[in-house]
Amino acid sequence: MWNRWTTTAALAFVGALVASGCGGSNSGAAPQAQGPDLGVPIRLADCTDWKQADVSQRLGTVRELRDFAGGPVGQAPAHGNVLDDKTAYKLFQNYCANFFARGFKLYKLYERAAAFTPPSS
Repeated sequence: MWNRWTTTAALAFVGALVASGCGGSNSGAAPQAQGPDLGVPIRLADCTDWKQADVSQRLGTVRELRDFAGGPVGQAPAHGNVLDDKTAYKLFQNYCANFFARGFKLYKLYERAAAFTPPSS
């Protein structure tokens, strides 16, 4: 008989499996972008990291975000929308100049802005 404890334990186990990737290999991961970046994993990079970086690190991060966001989407042979590098750089410069944005994740800013651009065939 399922009770509250059993249900909670089952959900915790399923959550742990999902978080661990079910033990799958990372050999199919996309290669890292060439050039320097901010020095933190792209999913953790925020506006504070952006402001502390030099221009070459920022450009490397923009390339890394473009490669990530423009990767395959779902089961269909489709790819995510991307921004051109100049637009992405300007986007981060504008947002990250604001104190309130210090914790904004760069990939979230990028992907939300890219969602409003027409797909590149």
